[in-house]
This record gives sequence, C-alpha cells and structure tokens, in this order.
Amino acid sequence: MAKLDPALWRDMMGYLRHKHATICRRWFEELQPVDMNAGVLRISTSNNVQTNYLQQRCLEPFTEAAQSTTGALVAVQFVDRQSRHRPSQEVIDQEPASGRSVQHLPHDAAPAHASASDQIVISPDYSFDTFVTGPGNQLAHAVAVAVANQPGTAYNPLFIHGGVGLGKTHLLQAICQKILHSSAEFRICYVSCDVFVNQFLDCVQKGQMNDFRQRYRLMNVLVIDDIHFLANRERTQEEFFHTFNELYQSNNQIVLSSDSPPAEIPQLEERLVSRFQGGFVVSIAKPTYETRVAILQAKAALRELYLPDDVICYIAAKIDSNARELEGALNTVQGHGALQQREISLDLAKEALGEPKSGSRRSQITLQQIIDLVTDFYNIKLSDLQSKRRQKSIAVPRQVSMYLARKRTRFSLEQIGGYFGGRDHTTVMHAVKVIEQRLARDPSFAREVAQIEEQIQTAHTAASV
Repeated sequence: MAKLDPALWRDMMGYLRHKHATICRRWFEELQPVDMNAGVLRISTSNNVQTNYLQQRCLEPFTEAAQSTTGALVAVQFVDRQSRHRPSQEVIDQEPASGRSVQHLPHDAAPAHASASDQIVISPDYSFDTFVTGPGNQLAHAVAVAVANQPGTAYNPLFIHGGVGLGKTHLLQAICQKILHSSAEFRICYVSCDVFVNQFLDCVQKGQMNDFRQRYRLMNVLVIDDIHFLANRERTQEEFFHTFNELYQSNNQIVLSSDSPPAEIPQLEERLVSRFQGGFVVSIAKPTYETRVAILQAKAALRELYLPDDVICYIAAKIDSNARELEGALNTVQGHGALQQREISLDLAKEALGEPKSGSRRSQITLQQIIDLVTDFYNIKLSDLQSKRRQKSIAVPRQVSMYLARKRTRFSLEQIGGYFGGRDHTTVMHAVKVIEQRLARDPSFAREVAQIEEQIQTAHTAASV
C-alpha cells in the first residue's frame, strides 16, 4: 500500500476549492489520506457521519479531483478512522434522500423491508456547534441539547414546531449526531413521517408487520420529522399510537417536528394530540435581523468563505424569512462569484439577488426574477419551492423554475440545485428532463410555460430600461 504524496493531497484540496467551492467545508481539514492501493484512494474521516455524508454527497467531486491531480484512473473511498481502531457492532445506513431515514442499529437486525431509497444522509453541518441561537429559537435549542445529553429522561417526548427553514431539521440532526458521538450503544432511527407512512402501508400489503414493529419499537431514540403528515391517516395513526406507547413506557426518547403545534394538526386523533402535549412542546420563530447576520457569518465560516460585512448586512436585510432562504441566497452569491471569477462584493451580491449594479443599463435575467414570476403565476411562496414538499402543486412549479433557470441563466446545475433547498445537480437534471418531455406532449402546459417566459422577458426588459 502506497502513501499519497502530501503535495498531491494539497493539490486535491485546492482543486476542490477551485472547482467545487460550494461543497467545501471547514471540517474537510480533518480528512486525511490513508493510502492508495490498486487504484483506490482511501480517505479517513473523523466519524461515521462524515463518512456517509462524503460517500453519498461528495464522491464524484473527490474522484474528479483525485483523477485530475494524479493523472490516473483513481477511485475514492471514505473510511471512518474511529471504526478502524475499535470493534463495532453498529452501523449507520445512509443513502441519498428520496425519503428520510437513518438507522443506527446492529447490522444483522436491519429488517428486510428497509430499502436504500428510504434513507438519507445526516449532514455534519447540522450540529449544535453550528446552530445559531436567537430570541426565536433559544428555548428549542436548550431543550434539544438537554435531550441529546440525557435521552429518555429529559423532556420526553420533545415536540418542535415552526415554519419551513427555521431550524427544526438542524436540531433533529444535531440531537442524532450528539447521541451517536456520545454512545455507540444507542439505537437511533431518524425518519420523515412520509417514510414512516409509506413503510407501514408497504408492510401491511406484504404481511411484514413484525419487521416493521421491530424496526421502530426496538429503538432507544425515535426521531420523526414532519409528523403533521400523519393527518387524515387513521390506520397509520393507530400504529404510531402503539409504537409511541411502547417506546415511552420503556423510557426511550421520542423527538418529533411539525409545521404546527399538536392541537392545530388537522384530523389528528385526540389521543395522539394528548401524548404529544404530554412532553415538551416548543416553537421556533423567524430569525431577527441580528440572528440572520449571525447565521450568514456562521455559514460563511463553515465554508471558509469570506463575506464582506456590507454583503452580509445586505443579504440579511433582503432575506427576512428563514435560514434556508438565507443559505439559498448565500449559494447564489457564491455561485455568481465562482462563475464569473470575481471576488464577492456588494455589487456582485446585488446582481446575484436581482439588482443590477450601479450604472448598468442591461443585465442578465436573474434567478430571482424567474422565481418571483413563477411563484406569482402558481400562487405559491419561495419557501414552498425550497421545501421538501413533493405535492404536485409544489413539485411542478419547482421543476418549471429549475427548467427556466437552466434555460435562461448561466448558472450551473449545482448552483441551481443549491438555491432550491440544497438539492443536487441530478435533481435539476431530472426536473429539466421532465419539463422538456411534458412540453413536447402537452400543448396546454407548453402554452402555460411560454406565458411565464413571456412575463419573465417583459419584466426583465422593463427593469433593464
């Protein structure tokens, strides 16, 4: 086994920072090349969360960087340096996020019905250290930390509610990461409610309810995102009620998130509302201006990205809704800078977010112009486009926006995906393909998209005069 030349490793990291700046994070400094054998470069990480995240989200860019710097057909493999130095009976299974499910359980205990398409990647970015607190989320943060430090004994169940992009998912993933790093003995299952519902229906049809119950009722920690999707599902509510009871009576931790408090979730059984309210119910509110400034500073530091103070203040004043939209704006500004090979400045930020720089008579159509008209046409909000919701009323406008952004702007697939809630380039490619195919076979839809394009051009022309 050959060691990688330190100079080549530095060149690899430099290549990533130059060619794939949006994926680079400060914690990449913790990565170390192990060896290169039989055309495989092994890179060690600090923990299993990093390993799975890199393997699923960053494998292609790292492989590209390795092949470019070595001049050879090299494959990349990420390994957890902790697991290489201790015996482990437990694993975290994580795959790209079509659904959202993370399991931390003995490998031979994984039920037959669990599929890779259900699983997600926990992001190392979503830790307690990177969560920015403010007046609207201080209590939620404090309670989440307490739960992570004493699962099953402090605040059980924990119910966090708030609007899209306010930090619920960040706190849920931070709880999972803290427990995973603190103890290898805990069995954790982290799923979206959508995945829970679909797995339940699938197991009912296949007669695999014992497997389903084993998966959820043998956990030490059950974390479910978007629990409001249980609404109007009587059979699934019945199953979840019994799962909840068994976990709670065994002093196992339950953490739930929702866009509404328990009593306001429509068509949710009263007995579930009662159990949810029997724990600690806490809300997250929109961030204040000062908090938005701190969020942008934290996210820029995580990326090792220099943002001038006037740019931070401009974005924080312009985007007043939630952290997800702040990150989308940051992705847009960073993407503009990389695309045009310009340093980030206030003029560049204004251009990227829809305002041409001073003295400019003509400007390119911006993502913001497209988004504004698409959301107005379909009567939805930007937060809907950047959310994880997959209803047709949201998915179609999102795909139309991606299609028009690809057609009418110079942004890369990765940059467009980053603006729409951190989606990857394959999602954008799929959206463009879906819209192109529908345009070819559906004249009514083609007229609809043409009308939006005409509005975009008219608005752009008016703004440029």
